Amino acid sequence: MNKSKIILSTIIGIICMILVCVMFMQFKIVEETDITGIEAAREEELQTMLSDSKTRYEEIEEKLVETQQKIAEYQQKIDSNEQASELLDEELEQTNFLLGKTNVTGEGVIVTLQNNEEKDISASDLRTLINELKLAGAEAISINGSRVLSMTEIVDVNPYILVNEERIISPYIVKAIGNPMYLSSALSLKNSGFIDSYTKLGKTVEMKQEKNIHISAYNSSKNQLQFRYAKEVEE
Repeated sequence: MNKSKIILSTIIGIICMILVCVMFMQFKIVEETDITGIEAAREEELQTMLSDSKTRYEEIEEKLVETQQKIAEYQQKIDSNEQASELLDEELEQTNFLLGKTNVTGEGVIVTLQNNEEKDISASDLRTLINELKLAGAEAISINGSRVLSMTEIVDVNPYILVNEERIISPYIVKAIGNPMYLSSALSLKNSGFIDSYTKLGKTVEMKQEKNIHISAYNSSKNQLQFRYAKEVEE
């Protein structure tokens, strides 16, 4: 009996050892499997993170390119607006000059006409003089301080002359800014020039060249430029 117990115990011990070895091997396989799985999971996670980062970087790069393009467009618009603004300023300045809205100074001539005992100066005389000065290249003209524009009316209303609806009397001082040589030559032509022609008619006309003539702006507070018949149309 004792021998049988010993054999049985030995067999049981061997079986237990085998079971323990099998269990140990299983634990080791499970452990290796878990580590591999974890490492694989980490690798996949890193790849996913890398892919996400790459996508975000591409999106940021695209936005950066778009932003740079918008900045370039805005800069171009700003430059274009500055150029347009400069052109508008130049056009506005030129328009104001043509409309007589600015004070001007320059060289030119001063022509004085005045009534004498025999002859009076008429509105027609002044209109003729203004036309002669314009043909000679006068850039700005005034009569007794009133700026002469393209729409200025010069009419007789005895005993006055109306210029821009303002009454003026003799002497009539006409200032003209332009090339003084051209202006004086045009008015001083023998026989056909304004001065000779009107002097022969017995009228008093004097002219002198000046280097610094001041002509004031058109007084718009007294006289408003109005278009009664001309209307703007869209092309």
